[in-house]
Amino acid sequence: MEPIVVTRGLTKRYGRSTALAGVDLQLERGITALLGPNGAGKTTFLRILATALAPTTGSLRVFGSDPADPGGRLTIRRQLGYVPQELGLFDNFTAFDFVDYVAILKEHVDRRARHDEVRRVLDEVDLSDVRSKKIRKLSGGMRRRVGLAQALLGDPALVVLDEPTVGLDPEQRLRFRQVISRQADQRCVVLSTHMTEDVEAMCDRVVVLDHGAVAFDGTPATLAGLAHDRVWVADRPEPSALVSWRTGEGRHRMVGEPPSDAELLAPTVQDGYLLLNGGVPEGASA
Repeated sequence: MEPIVVTRGLTKRYGRSTALAGVDLQLERGITALLGPNGAGKTTFLRILATALAPTTGSLRVFGSDPADPGGRLTIRRQLGYVPQELGLFDNFTAFDFVDYVAILKEHVDRRARHDEVRRVLDEVDLSDVRSKKIRKLSGGMRRRVGLAQALLGDPALVVLDEPTVGLDPEQRLRFRQVISRQADQRCVVLSTHMTEDVEAMCDRVVVLDHGAVAFDGTPATLAGLAHDRVWVADRPEPSALVSWRTGEGRHRMVGEPPSDAELLAPTVQDGYLLLNGGVPEGASA
């Protein structure tokens, strides 16, 4: 299978600060998650991938096209869906009108065909019953799905999502996860997240960024496997634990170097990530 995205030595600097430090990746169909602490370079990478930002050095090819070339950039954008962290929705628009407005910007000029497409994507994200409702009256989860609907216009081969479930409650996150999962067989989905449970639930691949470089690239199971025999539970915290927390049962779950008689647990993606990241919780600055 030909990769949809290829990066070679991708670097982005802001003055003396380096956001990306030579990223080499190939991305194909399926769902790839980006994990990493705040400041690791996730949003910068996604903005470059979405042609909203140019790299300082290195190369990027999407569908074989170079976004540095105006013609190549147009080719990419015609096959791209992008949901940034800040959605920029128009509160006085209805859900239908907003997605229709974006469809016009995406060159859907025939009114009847465009409206059919708007209805299709709203149906795909389960918003058909609220399409005439003003965006300001929608819940946070529905607003996120409006953002995803506009990204799915034109059936793009590449969908880029920056923190798509941030701020959502568990029920909203589950519904959003279901919608995103439906995209995996048809296109390449790249998303950044702080939710390791979302990675376990729906992603084929996870890339961990640290200080702008790739620290891990593999399956969620492989990342969890980094913590094999290094997760345990006890009645009180152990000094040898890299990180520990009290569970709802009143015991302490720990990750690190267990004592010989430890009660071991099956590791999760979060456990593997914590070991890889030196015990810094996801979302914290390293």
